[in-house]
Amino acid sequence: MNESESIKDWIIGIRRELHRFPELMYEEHRTNALVREKLDELGIGYEFPIAETGVLASIGNGKGPCIALRADMDALPIHETADVDFKSEIDGKMHACGHDCHTAMLLGAAKILSDKEIQGTVKFLFQPAEEGGAGGQKMTNEGALDDPEVERIFGLHVWPRMPTGQVGSRAGSFLAAASFMDIEVRGVGGHAASPHFCVDPVLASSRIIDSLQSIVSRETDPLESAVVSVTAVNGGDAHNVIPESVAIKGTVRSLTMEGLRRLQTRVSEICNLVGQANGCEVDVAFPGNDYPPTYNDPATWDFAKGVAKTLIGAENVNELPPVMGGEDFAFYTQKTNGCFVVLGVNNPDKGCIHNVHTPQFKVDEDALPLGTALHVSFALESLNE
Repeated sequence: MNESESIKDWIIGIRRELHRFPELMYEEHRTNALVREKLDELGIGYEFPIAETGVLASIGNGKGPCIALRADMDALPIHETADVDFKSEIDGKMHACGHDCHTAMLLGAAKILSDKEIQGTVKFLFQPAEEGGAGGQKMTNEGALDDPEVERIFGLHVWPRMPTGQVGSRAGSFLAAASFMDIEVRGVGGHAASPHFCVDPVLASSRIIDSLQSIVSRETDPLESAVVSVTAVNGGDAHNVIPESVAIKGTVRSLTMEGLRRLQTRVSEICNLVGQANGCEVDVAFPGNDYPPTYNDPATWDFAKGVAKTLIGAENVNELPPVMGGEDFAFYTQKTNGCFVVLGVNNPDKGCIHNVHTPQFKVDEDALPLGTALHVSFALESLNE
């Protein structure tokens, strides 16, 4: 901790620079330029580009195990309203999930580890496109975990539901398998005064949305975790016109890929059958990339827990229940043993109380040196085992 605390200002300075200029998935050009600039200053070699806008750095003599540390770099299409001096300068874009923190903490770890003799290899994965772009899958497919083969990978995520100074995770499935859904309901539009000459997609959509809720409430084992959420409904723009179509968006989540596929199947079946019963045609799609569940290897979580307890005390290390958010760190743990750990950044005295993916999201930056120290310890202790 002393080493990471000594470079706290350096870590925070990088985080704030990244925060001011957020970039969306596969657009992280300014971000990866800053990462490469810092790596050059530290004398750390890297591969670029990988996964379009990612950076893969490494240090060590290669005579031993290979450990990987990962940070995501992309931002979200959210307009920031948080009260900070380094607010986003890009309208409609914000680091609302803390990826600026993740990148800065990993650069801090690279800075500390670059001064040490590494018996083996430590890889630093600066990954693009976690927010729906499956950058982790691209990094994996392009060999980020190969040559030398990674034996363990660790990832950190800032966590506004936990006080600063604490960490947590769990063995097994920690985060959910996740998929987006797009539903288009097509009817026959016309004058709202003559609905009998129309086929109303608004009414059909309301019945579809209502019926979808039964998948979790009446078809899923109460002891299993599942989510079907409708998050957007768009159709028509006049008071007296029944529209031709309605577009519905949402997401489905499960702690297993089998569960996710079941949810997708039932969404499609219900949408089509309810649509037919109301005289409408319905198209259902699950766009983008389905994320698998984020699975923590039990032995690796036990190891990470031990490291964290040494750094901050057992009372500050938490066993957490599964969370239905998704994370493309999952693609790495499909190929090698890994552990995804969350880092508390909640501090009401500083106004750091809002959740990720909100425009008010703020991070207690006092947590960032702990993140760096965890990365360093995960790597060194793994190499020394």
